[in-house]
Amino acid sequence: MLEELIDRLKEKRVLYSILGVILILCLLGCFLFFSYDKSDDKLSSLKSQSSQIISKTAEKKEEKKPSAHSSTTITVDIKGAVRHQGVYTLPADSRVNDIIRIAGGLTAEADRKSVNLAQKLKDESVVYVATKDEKINVSDDSIHNHSAAAEKNQDADQKKINLNTATLTELQTISGIGEKRAQDIIDYRETNGGFKSVEDLKNISGIGDKTFEKLKDMVSVD
Repeated sequence: MLEELIDRLKEKRVLYSILGVILILCLLGCFLFFSYDKSDDKLSSLKSQSSQIISKTAEKKEEKKPSAHSSTTITVDIKGAVRHQGVYTLPADSRVNDIIRIAGGLTAEADRKSVNLAQKLKDESVVYVATKDEKINVSDDSIHNHSAAAEKNQDADQKKINLNTATLTELQTISGIGEKRAQDIIDYRETNGGFKSVEDLKNISGIGDKTFEKLKDMVSVD
């Protein structure tokens, strides 16, 4: 009787042990499942946040990147009654007063009425400060009168045909120069090591003084 009771208790103990192990495994499985799910959510969240940060950083860099078409500086030539004439590079929003200050200021002979100190500067422009003895009509755009003249002269120089570098076709664009004479010019520069001056054109057969006078302003040797 006692042995039978002991055997039953042992059977129940084994059963309880098995049930306990099963319960522990179930709890462990639930714990691992929910832990993995949360970790996956956290990982996805971190990836999303990282992508947003990278995107915002790229946008900020793009905003800060200066435009290729915009310039932050200008270069201006100042002449006349200033202490240090010359070419200066300034911020793009500079005014006439700024370049005069950089050039050392006005001289004693300078006529302050000849310039508009508040006028905004333009790239590649020329500022001319007249002396008191000069007669200049002052207007809102007077500061750039000399600039316009200088730019016209510069354009004229750029349109001149260089006798030492021009091709046969380019030489024929000069009024009065045909294919034969253009070839004569090329032959001359190759034989003599180039044109030393515009006057050397007179050494070309068929180009006399009258023809030279017509051509001299259309060509250069620089």
